[in-house]
Amino acid sequence: MASIFVYMGLGLLTGLLAGMLGIGGGSVIVPALVFVFAHQHLPPGLAMKLAIGTSLASILFTSLAAIRAQQKRRAIDWEVALPLGVATLVGSLVSGYIAGFLPGLVLKEVFGVFLGLVGLQLLTRWAPPANWGLPGRPVLFGVGLGIGALSAILGIGGGSLTVPFLTACNVEMRRAIAISATLGLPIALFGATGFALSGLHRAGLPPATLGYIYLPALAGLTTVAMVVVPVGVHLAHNLPVARLRRFFGVLLIAVGTQMLLGQ
Repeated sequence: MASIFVYMGLGLLTGLLAGMLGIGGGSVIVPALVFVFAHQHLPPGLAMKLAIGTSLASILFTSLAAIRAQQKRRAIDWEVALPLGVATLVGSLVSGYIAGFLPGLVLKEVFGVFLGLVGLQLLTRWAPPANWGLPGRPVLFGVGLGIGALSAILGIGGGSLTVPFLTACNVEMRRAIAISATLGLPIALFGATGFALSGLHRAGLPPATLGYIYLPALAGLTTVAMVVVPVGVHLAHNLPVARLRRFFGVLLIAVGTQMLLGQ
């Protein structure tokens, strides 16, 4: 019962982050679930794969709520979102399936490095120079392929990759966040499918799993997250988020360091 409340609390935080910062929440969900699963005495490697698979599955529902909220504001540029979305679904399905067969501890180390880099970016507010324009569809497809592949391996919605790319292409920040929220849907859907398929016959999984997706955690996360995503979108359009970004950056650096140094 205590774990259910933890999952619901994560859903609250995830929904706000998805709407306000354009990130799917995987940066929070994955390390938090690894911590919870460790206290359930699951092996570290298995806990990491369950955390990533469950994170991707939860982002699927969060993204649906975020897309709906952003579309109400007519903030989504579908001419950019559609070609990127097609590419991300291909990359996320392939890498999500392959990642299910990689050692879980390797995934944990990669994720720790990723958290540190994202934390530094949020803390310093670094962004690539906005000297480019949006490339043509072939280049957009290649970029989307890479974003989808890396996001599925890490269990994230891709916002920490998509938003810097789009802002470097002179896309206004709120428009970039709206496109990023849209791309979370194919990344999560096909990435989670890959993790579910690769874990179907894995020995040692706890009850109530679908491959590497832990259904009780998924239910607790999504129940709350989908409700609060519109609140996050409202805050993104009406409040400055610089202070929250700095705080979140420090938190991610600390968590990433712990994942790299922990067993």
